[in-house]
Amino acid sequence: MQSTTRLLLVLLLCQGGCRAKVPYEGKTAAELEQMLRNPNPAVQAQGAFGLSRLGPEARSAVPALIDALKKDSLVRKNAALALGQVGPAARDAVPSLRDALTDSDWAVRRQAALALGEMGAEARQAIPALQKASRDSDSLVRQAAQKALRQISAAVPQ
Repeated sequence: MQSTTRLLLVLLLCQGGCRAKVPYEGKTAAELEQMLRNPNPAVQAQGAFGLSRLGPEARSAVPALIDALKKDSLVRKNAALALGQVGPAARDAVPSLRDALTDSDWAVRRQAALALGEMGAEARQAIPALQKASRDSDSLVRQAAQKALRQISAAVPQ
């Protein structure tokens, strides 16, 4: 019984202070953008994911995120996620995200479609590619493309 109490006490103490800090936590957009330039794809993916957590605050990193769409699969997926979270301010990424709709990795295609949807009217030029993606062989890509088409058409003035 006494050892159970000690274990519980240790677990409670560690709950707040023993948690490992994730690599992107507490970093600025500039620091996370620098992670995208690291030669290690795992670090690049963490940097892109960290930028996604900043949302529109990461708009200064849009050019680096566009470049990241040409890297490792997980980096491409997280870069697309980040661009979507930046939203309409990432409009310069629309052509690259449109191209990512034909990526060999279904997760990248899905995330690119979702990102385009988050850009709303700024992603109008991607409508034909999203229409094609709405017939993708992967159901999650199809659903994401259909959702993006709805978001874009709702944002475009009639």
